[in-house]
Amino acid sequence: MRKSECENVKDDKIQAIATTGRKWNRASEKLARQMAEKLAVPYAERGRMAIPELCESYGAKFALVAKQGLLTLVTPEAELFFHPNMAHLRLKNLRFGDGDRMAEAMDLQPGMDVLDCTLGFGADAIVASSVVGNSGSVTGLESQPLIEAVVGYGLANYTNDSETVIAAMRRVQTHAIEAYEYLQAQPDDSVDVIYFDPMFRHPFAESKNIAPLRPVANKNPLSLEVIAEAQRVARHRIVLKESSKSREFDRLGFTERAGGRYSKVQYGVMRLH
Repeated sequence: MRKSECENVKDDKIQAIATTGRKWNRASEKLARQMAEKLAVPYAERGRMAIPELCESYGAKFALVAKQGLLTLVTPEAELFFHPNMAHLRLKNLRFGDGDRMAEAMDLQPGMDVLDCTLGFGADAIVASSVVGNSGSVTGLESQPLIEAVVGYGLANYTNDSETVIAAMRRVQTHAIEAYEYLQAQPDDSVDVIYFDPMFRHPFAESKNIAPLRPVANKNPLSLEVIAEAQRVARHRIVLKESSKSREFDRLGFTERAGGRYSKVQYGVMRLH
């Protein structure tokens, strides 16, 4: 869709455009056009324009850029792109027997079905997928379609890693949907573990890894209604990741904590059946 084709669309309705990197090729154009159609946003021909200039010409806040076989979300503050780096390090620790605090809090076992209600960068979903293996399943929900587009496509197409990490990535299924809406449609006791890692109410100032997510992430706190639905759907545990000093654990009914004694991050655990 060219700019002239969307002149009748109000600028405040256009949150993003899809385009290519400066080094254009047919594959990147095809991917950008596919994402534009999927997300119902304009496809913008890149030409020689810089991304901020291109966004301004469309009245868009974000740009989804197809380049080098993957997607990058360009925001005014930072760039969000898929890379399994943190998951890679955590899986390496697991292989050497050092464990993983999230997996321990979830009590993950091979064959389990896991629902990650806050996909984000996808690292937690990859780790969970590796632990539950081929006989288990991991579904990742992301309420922000632009984030799901970047991470979901990366999980399905990223290739620059070990066979073990790539296999774990490929098993993760993603959906761009609010957790509450998804949970309402699920049968009782239909997954083993449900996991929440919302944006912290009081983020760590030094947490630069999360910076690219902040401009577009869902900053709403979890509701008691979401937790109630999770209690209906989960068979084994519900786990909440939060700052160790967060009041969210008490507000949402997580009376058990897991994680390092002196860690800035802890996991609230609800044991079910």
